[in-house]
Amino acid sequence: MIPSIFNDVIGPVMRGASSSHCAAALRIGRLARDLAAGTTESIEIIFDTRGSLPTTHRSQGSDMGLFGGVLGWEADDERLPESARWLAENGVHCTFEYQELNDPHPNTYHLELNGPSGRRRLTAVSTGGGMVEVTAVDDVRVSIGGDFEETLAWFHSIPATDPETLRESLNADEVILLTSDSAVLVQIKAQRHVRDSELREQFPNATPFRVDRLSAVLPVRSRRGLSVPFQSCEEMLAVAQSGTPLWQLAVEYESARSGLDEATLVERMQEIVGILRKSIRQGLRGTEYRDRILGAQSGKYEEALQAGALIDAGLLDRIIPYTAALMEVKSSMGVIVAAPTAGACAALPATCIAAGEALGLDDVAVAKAMLAAGLIGIFIATRWTFAAEAGGCQAEGGSAAAMAAAALVDCRGGSLAESTGAASMALQNMLGLICDPVAGRVEVPCLGKNVMAASNALSCANLALAGFDAVIPLDQVIDAARSVAAAMPREHRCTALGGLADTEASRRIEIRLRTID
Repeated sequence: MIPSIFNDVIGPVMRGASSSHCAAALRIGRLARDLAAGTTESIEIIFDTRGSLPTTHRSQGSDMGLFGGVLGWEADDERLPESARWLAENGVHCTFEYQELNDPHPNTYHLELNGPSGRRRLTAVSTGGGMVEVTAVDDVRVSIGGDFEETLAWFHSIPATDPETLRESLNADEVILLTSDSAVLVQIKAQRHVRDSELREQFPNATPFRVDRLSAVLPVRSRRGLSVPFQSCEEMLAVAQSGTPLWQLAVEYESARSGLDEATLVERMQEIVGILRKSIRQGLRGTEYRDRILGAQSGKYEEALQAGALIDAGLLDRIIPYTAALMEVKSSMGVIVAAPTAGACAALPATCIAAGEALGLDDVAVAKAMLAAGLIGIFIATRWTFAAEAGGCQAEGGSAAAMAAAALVDCRGGSLAESTGAASMALQNMLGLICDPVAGRVEVPCLGKNVMAASNALSCANLALAGFDAVIPLDQVIDAARSVAAAMPREHRCTALGGLADTEASRRIEIRLRTID
């Protein structure tokens, strides 16, 4: 799947501690709900003992998201914190098991659903930032990313069929024939579900014993023949005309990816900026939630600043409380935007909005800066990942810092070379950063790391604008981060088993939080 700014980088709009846990789990739950035809009596959820989920699925919102998805809710539904109760009241019984499965990805979900349509099995992976891939249905290997309307037609046998002819006849984007010991699966990816009458017309001598229809869960769909003007920073710099701002190239990319025009894309990002402003105000007013480590603190910063108790930090004195406010809204299950993830949701938006206010920019200009940041995120998503479970916090906080640095340069009218240089320096500065959430909550040290990412972004933006040399091109820095991630022990990649998570204080906090009703 070719990444999209609004699929992979800026979004989803959600509630919960982690996009790769809560938002992704909700999308997996939505797809599982469709597989079970909307009715499920019991769900067995199985996680690999060597993966990240056995230690984090409760504290980081996987359960909440998965249950909400099975109920058919959206990622920002206000009922999500109570989704387990809602599911039980709907008569659905859930159990969890941990088995030694040797899954290749640490965020792998194995679901067994039982209901009127029989027993169905679905395996799916949370790949980071709320993105997912269904990798198997009823033990048949598939690839479903939630970017098409999927029709799965199951046959005992079918006559010899040409997938390309079938694709053209059904006006589909792709048709894939898959076989198992007991069935032939015709997987049809299209802009709409295929009707039973169309299947009868295409297979007059074979009747499917089951037809599943899984709806798309991503805001930007894919389509046949999709192409984008560039997929790396190097390619972008090679084709960009002199003087073109980064946000304009982001529009060019996303227009090709989504089919939407510039006005629509800027308007969509403006809506996101509006959501973020509202969340910042909510955080500064104070938030409450029992099951968290940190209380409301963001308002204290302004009080201390007004009292003259702080060292003057200029723009950072606006960025820091905005960052804290967004993190507090996240930890109180308020509405946030994964940018690029929930764990790193604050650094980029707080930086862009605070800088916009300081520079006297309107929301259109802030939206353009966010689009510029989104393009840097595209280069990261194309080559690597945003998932801390796969890359450590360098994948989340490091990516957020790189994106924010480029956005700040774009806000100031800097060149493409300065924007990409700032992004490169910011990511360089955060290589090797581990992910070690205390007590399994995405609060400590996540708040401090978001502040660090924002501070890093501001410093690197100014270094680039002053003409400092980044030395290493952005694409090569991303590749270096990927190599560093491959060398990290799993305990340092968001399993809540290493670093600060493996301290006596963290264990005491975890025990205390378990006693909360």
